[in-house]
Amino acid sequence: MHDELADRFLAAITGGDVETLRSLYAPDALIWHNGPEAGGAEQSVEDNLRTLRWLSRHLDDFRYEDVRRDALPDGFVQRHVLRGTLRDEARTRIEMAACLFVTVDGAGRIARIEEYADTRGADPLRDLVAAQLAARS
Repeated sequence: MHDELADRFLAAITGGDVETLRSLYAPDALIWHNGPEAGGAEQSVEDNLRTLRWLSRHLDDFRYEDVRRDALPDGFVQRHVLRGTLRDEARTRIEMAACLFVTVDGAGRIARIEEYADTRGADPLRDLVAAQLAARS
C-alpha cells in the first residue's frame, strides 16, 4: 500500500509545498480531470503544480476530509472531500467530493492521476477564476 506517499501528497497540497509535490511526481506524470473546463485533457506536472499553488493561495482552512483509500496493483484509489474557505468577501465555503485513481511507478512516485470530482462543488472556484480573468482584461 502507498499510504505514506498518499499522506505526503495531501500534506504537500494543503501546505502549498510545491517542491515536495514535484518530488512525489514522476517527471513525465500526467494528471487527468473530469469536468467541463478540463475537457478530458491531461495536465503536465508543471500545469498541475500551478493549479495547486493557486488553490493554496486562495483557500483558507484547505483540507481533505473523509479520506478512504484502497490499494490497487499499481497504486491506490482514494475518495475524499476537499474543504476550505475562499478568501473572498463572502468567505465562501468550498466542499467538493472527489475520487482519485493514482498509478505509482517502480520508483515509488506518482506517474498518473485520474481525478473524478463532483464539479458542482467547484462552482465558487470557477467564479473566482472568471472574475480574475475579467479583471485582467
